Amino acid sequence: MNIQVLRNKTMNSTRQLFNFGWQQALACIFPVIIFSSLALTQIIPLPFLPRYDWLLLIFIGTQWWMVQSGLETRDELKVITLFHIIGLALEIFKVHMGSWSYPEEGFFKVLGVPLYSGFMYASVASYLCQAWRRLHVSLIQWPPLWAVVPLAIAIYGNFFTHHYWVDIRWWLSAFVLLVFWRASVSYWINETQYRMPLSLSFILIGFFVWVAENIATFFGAWTYPNQSETWHLVGIGKLSSWLLLVIVNFLIVAVLKQVKKE
Repeated sequence: MNIQVLRNKTMNSTRQLFNFGWQQALACIFPVIIFSSLALTQIIPLPFLPRYDWLLLIFIGTQWWMVQSGLETRDELKVITLFHIIGLALEIFKVHMGSWSYPEEGFFKVLGVPLYSGFMYASVASYLCQAWRRLHVSLIQWPPLWAVVPLAIAIYGNFFTHHYWVDIRWWLSAFVLLVFWRASVSYWINETQYRMPLSLSFILIGFFVWVAENIATFFGAWTYPNQSETWHLVGIGKLSSWLLLVIVNFLIVAVLKQVKKE
């Protein structure tokens, strides 16, 4: 009897894990298309236009298809567009400061930054919005807006100001832990509810974005100075940057969801 109960629990856990992975995979459609396009356009040269411009057209077409097919809602498109603008502004500044570069030619470039680059930030927002909807995410013990909004602004601002002033990312990380110490997210898989500490979800998403960054640089999405001659693994120190950027993305989506609910 005990063996049968254990077997049933194991089968149920496996089924729940599969369903969770399936919903995550569906939420990652946009990022998967981006990485596939980066790989294919590097292996298979396309005619008439530079690679960067083909990527822009592919990503615009993908965004149109996702909205038309119902994979994304029009409200989610507004959030994704906001992230596109935020990401493009950051890209222009970072390229100007020499943090990384886009060495290939392209007609649709602004101050050395191809317009397709904003979609890489938008794809993170796409994942967050879709995962939120598919898993019926809700926030538990979410801190007040007066604490969340200034923290998000400070994190984003530090990406710019640390070039001229002290880098306060570790102080900001400490504030994140302090502000969200009691916060968690709940989500549903089939008819079962689960909870996860919000700080842990930040770390997990940030880690997978860092993995994605390594894939993107391998396929020439952009190039860091130490990758100009040959590709190298992106330093683990970049994980802190992506972690903070993911936090900004999550906070903006969460605030917009809260406002929409009200």
